[in-house]
Order: sequence, then structure tokens, then C-alpha cells
Amino acid sequence: MLSPDKLTPRIDPSRDTGNEADFIDFDKLIAIARRQWRMVAACGFAFAILGIVYVLTSVPVYTADTSVLIDRSDNQVINQLAAFGQMDDDEGTVLSQVELLKSDTIAYAVVDKLKLVDNPVFMAPKSSLFSVSTLKSFVNFRSWFADDAVVAPDPEMKRRSAAETVAGNIGVERVGKSYVLDVSYTSQSPDLARDIAAAIADVYLVDKLNSKYEATRRAGEWLQERIEELRQQALDTDLAVQKFRSEHGLVEAGSGTLISEQQLSEINTQLINAQAETAKAEAKYARVKSIIDAKQTDAIVTDVLDSSISNDLRKKYLEASKLETEIEARLGPDHVQAVRLRAEMEEYKRLMFDELNRIAESYQSELQVAKSRENSLRDSVTQATGIAASAGETQVQLRELERTRDTYKNLYQSFLTRYQEAIQQQSFPITAARIITTAETPTKPSAPKRALVVAFAMFLGCAVGSGIGAFREFRDRFFRTGDDVREVLDVESLGVMPLVENNVEDPTLVDPSNPRSIARGGKTTTYVEEHPLSAFAETLRSAKIAIDLSAADQRCKVIGVVSSLPGEGKSTTSINFAKLLAMQGARCLLIDGDMRNPGATRAIGRHAEAGLLEAIVDGRPLKDLILLDPKTKLAFLPTVARYRVPHSSELLASRGMDQLLETARQSFDYIIVDLPPLAPVVDARAINSKLDAVVFVIEWGKTSRKVVQSTLLSEPELYAKCVGTILTKVDPSQMKLYRTFGSSEYYYKRYSRYYTES
Repeated sequence: MLSPDKLTPRIDPSRDTGNEADFIDFDKLIAIARRQWRMVAACGFAFAILGIVYVLTSVPVYTADTSVLIDRSDNQVINQLAAFGQMDDDEGTVLSQVELLKSDTIAYAVVDKLKLVDNPVFMAPKSSLFSVSTLKSFVNFRSWFADDAVVAPDPEMKRRSAAETVAGNIGVERVGKSYVLDVSYTSQSPDLARDIAAAIADVYLVDKLNSKYEATRRAGEWLQERIEELRQQALDTDLAVQKFRSEHGLVEAGSGTLISEQQLSEINTQLINAQAETAKAEAKYARVKSIIDAKQTDAIVTDVLDSSISNDLRKKYLEASKLETEIEARLGPDHVQAVRLRAEMEEYKRLMFDELNRIAESYQSELQVAKSRENSLRDSVTQATGIAASAGETQVQLRELERTRDTYKNLYQSFLTRYQEAIQQQSFPITAARIITTAETPTKPSAPKRALVVAFAMFLGCAVGSGIGAFREFRDRFFRTGDDVREVLDVESLGVMPLVENNVEDPTLVDPSNPRSIARGGKTTTYVEEHPLSAFAETLRSAKIAIDLSAADQRCKVIGVVSSLPGEGKSTTSINFAKLLAMQGARCLLIDGDMRNPGATRAIGRHAEAGLLEAIVDGRPLKDLILLDPKTKLAFLPTVARYRVPHSSELLASRGMDQLLETARQSFDYIIVDLPPLAPVVDARAINSKLDAVVFVIEWGKTSRKVVQSTLLSEPELYAKCVGTILTKVDPSQMKLYRTFGSSEYYYKRYSRYYTES
């Protein structure tokens, strides 16, 4: 406990005044459950009753099921014929089929097929009290005041309503990852549920067949229009190619080769042959020329061998040479015959070279002809090359025109083939789905599941009750236990005082023989006398011990009893505390210091004619103004307020009040001052310097923590002298719900025997 001279507040302004914690406190959660279980149970019971009413008033419904398989057959014939509109049943496609089964198209088709508009069972209104249609009709205020002719729906509206009913009761689920769709329909009639479920599957198959037929029909019509366009475009591009060829002389010789290209190829071949002939003639001429220049008589040339003249001359030359050799060998070189033969040999030799010269001239002539032909062919190649180059440049444009022509031609052929396939498909009934499980009449209702509905309603009620309880706990910002006081205010909790009803005696009852005595008062003012061993009295004893320890050096202790707001029980606490001190043998004086609202005076001193005001203002002696309790010997100085006192704080801080307390200190051990509340007036602050200790009173479960905290923060000097707080008007039956494990209140049952008076 802080000493009175330490005026620094012990309250942390940033401390949260709510019930939040930085971690999960299971003890608090259990305590909250103990406090709010009645609310949770009440809501759970109420919702369970609603669930039972719903189960009893709801009409049972039946669900029929059928299964549809999306066929992924790989039949080649079907795939060829179904080239257009063929569906790839992947994940997205299967989910699309689910939405198709739930669509208005299927619903309207089912309504028309089964004539549900004329079916009285189907069109009968739902009789369940909690059905959606009943709630809609109830909130449709326009129908309350409309005429029957206006309310009556037309045939189209009835058809739309029937389709909405069918679509709302259809259920479609994919079976695992397969291509099987489970289609269900729920109705009040089992036969109707079966018929509609079967009709949904049939209509779905017909719709897929019709959609494919429509797709192929539209494709055929589009293809037919496109084919006409492509045919004309193919014809135009072909004519453009032919016209371009004619304009630029690009005549083909066959196999896609132009005549100019063919001519260039042939002339090139002739030029190569001419070059070979020229080389051959030049070689022959060079050979003959070398023989003539070298005077070689024994050299062989092909044309010489083929010439009879050359052969005869050579033969004669050889014979003369042989004979000349023989004569020269027998007769000598100067023999006339040898000389004559040598002359013949020279003649033969001359004639032989004359023949070679003639042959050489023929070779030279052949060489000149070959060269002339080669030059002519070379000129022709040059001319043909220029023509071919020009044609090649023109062919670039020609090839572009030909590619365009071929593209349109291929498109025309492809579209013509597809058109024929589409025409064939229109007459071939292909569907990509089939029914694998037919709908049967259900034998037992599918809803409502009574036990489940009631259990869910009870669970929902408990959840709502828990929410309400949580909100109540969140809004509970009051002091409930001593731990709350210590945690929020950092002030010791002195104890709790149970709520006492004041309805036993007349508070004006006074002993006629002794008008200076204290009135008997009600039960609240005599509770400590009648129950000295109660928890009520034990709390006051705890306050006495705290005061004695905090002001041990004071012979007479001046104690102020204060609260934040009026009506918290501070006057009752002051009276009983003063009586307890008197019962223990202490000389005690109780002063009603609340001049504006003297609650203690109204309780035990209403008959007084003078009191505190007269002592301060008029200086009347204290012994002439106090009232005395004959049983406990308690002295009481009332406050007789015959008029409103606007300057009560100045009176409490005046010199007259100092003199009064100095006089009282001489005769009493304890002086209890019942002070005004802190929030509305400043009287307690004015008298604070004259107090030795302060007891703070808080009404249990009524006074906000924030109010108490803010009022104490505004009075730091009074807060420094506060020895503790007392929680008043405690409801014991509710108090036990706020006891958490480990707190002193948790063990109340174990020490409650100490409060037993018998």
C-alpha cells in the first residue's frame, strides 16, 4: 500500500478496461460458459421447438434419380460423319452439360412435354408453413390488395412459373471424375418426381440431337454460300494466271517449263558441243602444222593414212629409199643410180608435204568453221539468257498468281468435301450421350430429414445463443470480482458486501424516551449488528485492518468513504462500518459529509434538528449535535439540509471543519466521513487533505470500470490515500459464476463455514 504522501497514480491509463486478454484464458472461457449457459440453452430450446414445428408442418418430398453418360465413343464412321459440331468432352465441357441440364431450355421443354401446366398435382401450392413460396406470398403485399382478376396469372405466366419450379427442383451432380451425370428431381408426388426425372433425361438427349442437327444445318448453309464464293474466286485467279502468261509470253513447253528456258538449255548444249569441235579441229591443225614445220616424213596423221595419194607417194618414197641404200652399199653414193634415186626421193618428199599442206589447209578450214559456229552459238546463248532472265523476273509475279489460284482451288475442294459430309450428317442421328440408369418411383421421402433438421435447428440456436452471450460478455464492463479491481485499478480489494433488501422496519423508528438516540433504521443499517459473523461484516473488518496498517501512526484516524456515482451503497457501508468499529469497543464518530444528499441522515437520523452545518457555520459544540446509538455506542453527526447548499465544498474545506475534526480527534478513535460521490461534485477533493485514509465503494455489476478509473485519475491525492475498495450490492447467486480457478472467490465454499452464525 502506498503512503499518503505518494501522489503518483497507480492506474495505467492505457490499461484495457474490457474483458480482452492477450492469450486464451481457458478459466475465463469456462467461467463465461457457466454464466451464459442459460441463454445458450434457451436459444437452443427455442430453435429446437421451431425445428420440430417445421418438421411437423412441412410436406414430405420425394427425389427420383436418373444417370446420363456423356459418350466418348471412338467410332470412326461417326467421327467422320460428325466432323462438324463434334464435342470434345473435357472437364469444361462436362461442367457445361451440368449447367445445360439446369437451364431454362430443359425446364420449358419438360413442362411442354409432360403438360405440367395442366397437372393439378404439380401446380398445387406448397402447404408447408416455412416453405419459400409461402414466405414469398406472405411478403408480397401487392397481392393482399389486388383483385382476383389481376392476381390470376395468364397462361404464359403459368408456364414460366412451372418452368421455374422445375428448374428449382432439378439437381445435377457429376459422379467423381467420370463422365456420368446424376440427374435428380424432387417433388411432393413420387410418381411425378419419377416422370419429370425421366423427362429431363429424354429432353436432354433430344436437345443434344437437335442442337447437333441445327449446327450441321447452319454449317451446310454457310458452306454452300462459301463454296459459291470460292468457286468464283478460283475461276478468277485461274483466268488471271492465263492472261498474265499471254501478256508476258510465258508459254510452257510442257511439264511446267517455259519455251525460253527450253531453248536456252538446248543452245547451251550446242555451244558446249561446238566448243568441243573447235578444240578438236584446233588440235588436228596444230598437229599437221608441227609435222610440216618439222619436215617429219615418218609422222602419221589420220587423214594421211586415209589418203591413197599420200599412201602411194610414201610407198614409192620407201621403195626408192630402200633401193638407194642397196645401190649405195654396192656401188657407192656417187653412183648415177644412187643420185637419181635420191632425186626421186626428194620429189616424193615434196609431193608428200604438198599433200600434208593440203590436209593442213582443210584442217584450218574446219577450225575456222568450228570457231564461227561457236561464236554464233555463244551469241545465241547470250540472247537467250537475257530473255530467260526477263522471264524469271516476270515469273515471280506469275508464281504469286499461281499460289493464289492453287489456294482458292484447294479451299474450294476442301469446302466442297465438308459440305457433302455436312449434308450426310443431317440425315444421320448421332448423339453424344445416353441414359444408363432410368428413373424409378422413390419409396420413401428424401426430405425433411427430421432428426437432422431438429439437430441442426438446435445447433443453430446454440450458436445464436453463444453469439448473444458473447455480446453480453463483451458489453459487461463492470466490476465483478476482486481480481477485476486489482487488475484495473491497481488497488487492493477489501471484500464484497451482499445485497440486503431494506424492507423490514421504518427508518424513522426512534426511542421516544431518548430523542438524541440514532433511529433503528432498516435492515441495511442494522445488518452488521444482526450478522456479525457474515461475509458482510468480514469485509468491514478487512477495511479496518487496512486502515490501521496504513495510518498506524495516527491516534485518531479520519476515514473517508466515497464512491464514483450516487446510489452505490456508500452510506450503508459507512453506517455499518461505523457500527462495527463501535461494536469492537472503539470510540467511533460517523459524520454525514454529503451536504447535498445526506443519505446517512435519512437512514438513521431523519429526526435530527441540527448537525454538521450548524457545527461548521454557527460553531455549536459537537456534544450538542451528535446522536448516540444506545446499543453500539456509535456517535453520529447528521447533516440537516433544510435548503440546498451550493458551497458545500467550501464548508468542508473551511476552518470550521478543521476545528470540528480537531475537537473530535480528542474524544474518538475513528472518525468515519460519508463523503459525496466523486463524479458529480468536488466535495471529496476539498476535504481530502483532512483525511487519513479513504475507502472506495463500487456497486457490483452496475458501475462502469471506465467511470471509476476516470474519477480516480482525476483525484490523484485521494487515490494515493485509498486503502482499498469494497464491492457492494453483490448478488451471491450470480457472484459464483464469476469465480475463476485460482482466485480467492473460487474457494468460497471451503471457507464459507466461517461465516455461519449457528
